[in-house]
Amino acid sequence: MPECRRIGRPCHPREPGSLARVRLTAFWERMRAQFGETYAESVAKDHVMATLGDRTVDQALADGEDPKVVWRAVCEVFRVPERLH
Repeated sequence: MPECRRIGRPCHPREPGSLARVRLTAFWERMRAQFGETYAESVAKDHVMATLGDRTVDQALADGEDPKVVWRAVCEVFRVPERLH
């Protein structure tokens, strides 16, 4: 396997799921920016959204829903400012 020049270890093509991890990280950063650390977790756990098929954020993500789709639902329901879209 070729070695990455900058880090001196084997290069791997993008590992499966790495993009999903980035999207999920960005999703939670936006949730915290909108709601704050504690309330973001509460919204995700407790608020059932029709736009997510009557699921919570946590349920939708656990079911494999794309974080972008979930974020759009959050934006719609909570009228998130455009700067966080």
